[in-house]
Amino acid sequence: MKRSGGRVAALVLSTFGLAPLAMAAEPPAPAEGAFKGRTVTIYVGGTAGGGIDVGARMLSRYIGKYIPGHPTVVVQNMPGAGGVRLLEHLNAVAPKDGTVLGAFAVGPLLDPILSPRKVSYKMTDFAAIGAIEKDVSFCTTWHASPVKTFEDAKKRETTVAGTGAGSSTDIYPIVLNAVLGSKFRVITGYLGTQETIMAVERGETDGRCGWGWASLKSAKPDWLRDKKLNFIVQLGLAKNKEAMDVPLAIDLAEKEDDKQVLRVLFAPLMMTRPYFAPPGTPPARVAELRKAFMAGLADPGAIDELIKTVGERPDSTPGEEMQKLLGDIYNSPEAVLLRLRNIVIEGTKKN
Repeated sequence: MKRSGGRVAALVLSTFGLAPLAMAAEPPAPAEGAFKGRTVTIYVGGTAGGGIDVGARMLSRYIGKYIPGHPTVVVQNMPGAGGVRLLEHLNAVAPKDGTVLGAFAVGPLLDPILSPRKVSYKMTDFAAIGAIEKDVSFCTTWHASPVKTFEDAKKRETTVAGTGAGSSTDIYPIVLNAVLGSKFRVITGYLGTQETIMAVERGETDGRCGWGWASLKSAKPDWLRDKKLNFIVQLGLAKNKEAMDVPLAIDLAEKEDDKQVLRVLFAPLMMTRPYFAPPGTPPARVAELRKAFMAGLADPGAIDELIKTVGERPDSTPGEEMQKLLGDIYNSPEAVLLRLRNIVIEGTKKN
């Protein structure tokens, strides 16, 4: 699949007017001394076998070759609250020396400005290292569900599995209900992707809303092959070229202010499967990790693995671009953010 990366990037640029966020200069420590003989841990804000986990384990096999000093790279899972538990760990507990990275879904990127609960961090405080891909997400139902189209989801209650209040699986359906008139009901509290998969397969929920195409292809390619899912609406700034017959949520919005809300909500999909270092990580370490991240994804072995799991080499997002995009999302018009925040708060109470 070839994604329209240029078109989507242009949409984001025109929507947010990206402007650089400067990082304070700091004399670099000797690179070999910073990482040599050490271990870099990638914490995954989800359960084993999900799309975030699969990507992190792939990356761990290659990124160490490109980090100065060639440290050992390991992966550990830290599921909970759709990735928010991991972010709180990175913010308050993890060492700030470049030896810890966090990988999680896109939902928590908006959590500090949308969540009804207090969050102890801002995403702009973290150091963006890179994102594996730009993606489009979907609301899906199990093939046996009577809900087979978005129009069906507007006519009858449709249960969807969620992984926590700050996760995209919970926020997306709540916002779609308010803006487009769907009747999703979130059954939340599932630990991670694998648990939501089992919920859908067992019939505990009709489906899941907020499932990235690349994550789906890597986690459940057999479901795609065997047509086990109904794709009822896609969430992003432009359509996935393999699903042109599935309506795009932004196109279903009739009012411009509704479209603005959805643009802010879906902009983080430009940095799907993101990686961050804790706030306060020295700029020299951040620069080395950003360079190693992109080099690791360009390694022939990594390219082969990505093609096998998602069918192509993804359009990855460099850390510098992520940092700019985050800054402009957080600086969106207050009226848009306030409306989005109120929708999420009220929708969370109802669910």
